[in-house]
Amino acid sequence: MSLTVPHTPAPVVTVTPSAGTEPASPDALRAHVAAAALRPSGTGTVGLELERHVVDLAAPRRRVGWDRLTSLVAGFTPPAGSRLTLEPGGQVELSTPPGDLVGTVGALERDVAATDALLASDGLVALAVGLDPVRPPARVHPGSRYRAMEAHFDAVGHGLDGAAMMASTASLQVNLDAGPAAGWAARLQHVRRLTPVLVALAATSPLRAGAATGAVCGRQDVWGRLEPGRCRAPGAGTDPVEDWTEFTVAAPVMFVRARATGEFVPVRGTVAFRDWADGTVLLDGRRPGTDDVETHLTTLWPPVRLRGFAELRFLDAVPAAWRPGLAAVVATVVDDPAAADAAAAAADPVAGRGAEAVRLGLGDPALRRAALGVVEVAAARVDPALRPAVEAWADLLRAGRSPVDLVLDRYRADGPDACLTAEELR
Repeated sequence: MSLTVPHTPAPVVTVTPSAGTEPASPDALRAHVAAAALRPSGTGTVGLELERHVVDLAAPRRRVGWDRLTSLVAGFTPPAGSRLTLEPGGQVELSTPPGDLVGTVGALERDVAATDALLASDGLVALAVGLDPVRPPARVHPGSRYRAMEAHFDAVGHGLDGAAMMASTASLQVNLDAGPAAGWAARLQHVRRLTPVLVALAATSPLRAGAATGAVCGRQDVWGRLEPGRCRAPGAGTDPVEDWTEFTVAAPVMFVRARATGEFVPVRGTVAFRDWADGTVLLDGRRPGTDDVETHLTTLWPPVRLRGFAELRFLDAVPAAWRPGLAAVVATVVDDPAAADAAAAAADPVAGRGAEAVRLGLGDPALRRAALGVVEVAAARVDPALRPAVEAWADLLRAGRSPVDLVLDRYRADGPDACLTAEELR
């Protein structure tokens, strides 16, 4: 079953509606998006989401099967309260509860340790780099959501990058408060200014299919090509909520949850959500309800996604030794006012160098200078409990190194397969 555009609408299926399932007007749907975009708040609350590739030490090139993964994690509860989920390619993800920076970093590390022990009990390890360095992308998650996602990307000409995104990428996402409403535009503009530096700093994905790609942040290279209508940055006007709302209604619908079956059905074509909302096109034989808006929002992946808070999605996963410091740098140079001002000054000279950040990373001299400046600012302002982790980053950069060098060094010394299993890359 699929939804192909153009198409003849199917007959409307009569069901007993639950909350949010009845068609809503385009204005009501826009209002629903706007209301959920950002919530007025203070600052200083942080959430972390860590994705990592799962590797079988006995057969590193073989992707771990779904039944094996689900059997292993069934009944497991991370001790510090993170939520554990499995991604389409079998990546394991931990999402912490929100809290203060020190507590959240500690919670993630505690839950990582418990998860790693669980994986080790079955001969598995979790690899923290932005892009699987060797294995071809392959979806192992059997759910209809991911089958539909795969079918949509194939139909609209993004099959290769869609497969890589689903099955071969891993990130460290940093979630930060929206802050007071009057400062939303400036806060998000500040994050955009810092993005090239932070992308370059976190880059750990120079390999794909066992070879160097020429881009040190291959993960972000994938995201940069993938269906721009859902993955590009929204406009950067004076009203971030309006920008986000416009981005959302203009973005293409990926799939629809069928009323009759509850299954996700792919849209095999490009249909802007606004065209479904106003009845120009009917999907599943109907116009959308607010539940469909909620589903649609889960398929939008710009570098910064608005979910009531700001979800920063542009960082590669980094090896364990560097993870606490990276999280601390990002949160500090956004949330601490003095650090934010100083970091902005350091990052301003490279504010437009996003392409260089992906291709060259800290191999670009200007990006390296800016990154060291940002890290030194964070080291001076971060909570003392995390200062050693940030200072270790500064020492690394002063030595002319960055985490991507760990991947490239291992690749050059021992070949691509070693990058799946080396202890220092985890």
